[in-house]
Formats: sequence, C-alpha cells, structure tokens
Amino acid sequence: MSEEVKKFKVTIDGQTTEVLPGTSILEAARQIGGKSVPPAMCYYSKLESSGGRCRTCLVEVSKGSEADPRPMPKLVASCRTSVMDGMEVKDLTSEKAQEGRKAVTEFLLINHPLDCPICDQAGECHLQDLGYEHGNPETRYEFDRRTFDADDIGPYIKLNMNRCILCARCVLLANQLTEKREHGILYRGDHAEISTMLNKALDNDFIGNVIDVCPVGALTDRTARFASRVWFTKPYNATCSCTKCSGKAVLWMKGDEVIRVTARKNQYDEVEDWICNECRFEKKNPALWNIEGPRHIDRHSVISLNHYEKNTDSYNVLDNPDAKEIGVADEQQIKKLDNEII
Repeated sequence: MSEEVKKFKVTIDGQTTEVLPGTSILEAARQIGGKSVPPAMCYYSKLESSGGRCRTCLVEVSKGSEADPRPMPKLVASCRTSVMDGMEVKDLTSEKAQEGRKAVTEFLLINHPLDCPICDQAGECHLQDLGYEHGNPETRYEFDRRTFDADDIGPYIKLNMNRCILCARCVLLANQLTEKREHGILYRGDHAEISTMLNKALDNDFIGNVIDVCPVGALTDRTARFASRVWFTKPYNATCSCTKCSGKAVLWMKGDEVIRVTARKNQYDEVEDWICNECRFEKKNPALWNIEGPRHIDRHSVISLNHYEKNTDSYNVLDNPDAKEIGVADEQQIKKLDNEII
C-alpha cells in the first residue's frame, strides 16, 4: 500500500485549511474561497508555467512555517510561492499587501488607455475591477504612453496592443493547446509586445481561446466587435454537435440574436472546456444549439446585476417548439422581462 501523503496546514487571513505539498498559496486560498482569494491577471491553472508576471496576487507571509516561523521579508507572489506546513498568510488583513497591490495596479495602468467606454471587455475586465478597487484617481506618470495601431491577427481576432499587460496567457495557450504557434512576445523591456511572426494569421482550429484567456481587452472577437455591451446580453449554457470539441459553450444573447459565443468559465474566470473556432465564430444561429438555461456568473460583475436569472422558468429567448414543456411565458411576459433587464 502506498503511504498517505502528509498534508500541510496553512492559515490565510485567519482561515485554516490543509493542502498537499507543492500547492501554491493562491490555490490554497481558492480552496478556502471567499474574499481572501488574491486576484490573478496572469496565473491560469490550466496553463503550465503561468503566473509570476503581473504581481497582482502579492501577499504577506507573516509566518514561514512551524520549522522556521520567521516572516518573509518581502511580499511574495502567491501564485508562485508554495505552502509550507504551519505557514500563516495575510491578504485582506495586511496593509502592506494592499499597498503593494495598489502600486502594481498603478503600474499596470501606466500605459493602459481609458478605453472602457468603447472596449468590448468592459464589464468583464479584471483590470477594470482592480482599477476600481485599488486604482488612484489620477496618474503620476509624466512621459508619453506606448501606442500601437489595432491589428487583425487573423480572420476572427483583433489585437489592441495598447491594452495588453503582457501576461503571456495567450502565448502559453497557443504553445500548449494548438499544434503550431505563430505569435509571441517580441523585443524586451518597455519595447516588449505581442505580435505575429511575419504578419501571419492565427488560424488554428482552437486559437480563438486566446480571447477567453485574455484578462483585458487586448484580444477581442471580430465577429462580435461593438455589437453590444455585455450587460445588455444574457448568457445561456448551450451545447451542439461538434466533432472537434465538446460543444459546450455559453451563448451571449440579445433577444433571439446570438451576439457572441464563449467557452464556459468557472468562478475564477478560467475556461472549463476549450471550444473550437467553428463553435465560437461560425455558429451564430440559435437553431444550431440546444439551449440548457441561463448561465450563472460567479464572479462579481455588472452582468449579475441584471438579474437575468430571475423568472427564468417563464422566459426563453427562442421560439422553441418544446418550450411549452418547461413553462415558457407568452409574448407579453417576454417583452416585459426584456424591458426590466434592458
């Protein structure tokens, strides 16, 4: 019989849990859940070698371990720091960690344009959340910002390098999910940028997933560009018959129109099942999908404020012949609910 692996005890903001050796502080915090989970702009649990770039997950380690109780002298990136037995970590309860996160947010916003009124990512943007929670009302930066022209890096994907924070998620995904990669980080330091090799298009069957992993509005869906603000749409779980992927997706609908299609994500905004380009970009006809019901948005978001899940049993955006079986309301009730939401 194999020996049972001894778990490590770790305390985060006064909450204790047990995790396997090698678990990062961030994953331990996610196991506890709640508001003590540090934000993460570059870490992605499904992507190898992710994390350690954005520094938004900084925490204070007030006790290293039972064997060595000394605190760590500096803030550490929770996504890249492994838990030790008896470790004590402060996140929300640490003024030092909050000040560090505020400084990192200011750094990320140095070159980031205030595109929220026109950016398709507004309402789902992690940097927007960080800016609201930790941002300064005005910038101290006196130099010219980096500027780039928007670039089409394929028939379906638009790159706005102005908004990129160089988290490298899209590059890691292309390396690990697709058969070939034709884009990456070019140059170094303040000249670094995401770009394609010799202006080649990103046309791999699964390359559309780079849009879902991007935490800001640097990579957006050209088929849904400027079509609607996200809070005016309603997300629905849907499935379809697909030979390339699982066919499990989220339809973002406005009335009976499919505005865009995305992969399903968990409460930390990480994709559950990757979807192919055909499902994401080409299946905009609701008749091609089997709509299961409203998608619950776990992250705090303006989407949740619409209360689109309310009265869901009596609301269906489609004229479905099977709708009577689940109690779909009449046309007047549908229009009434649309008015309440929009």
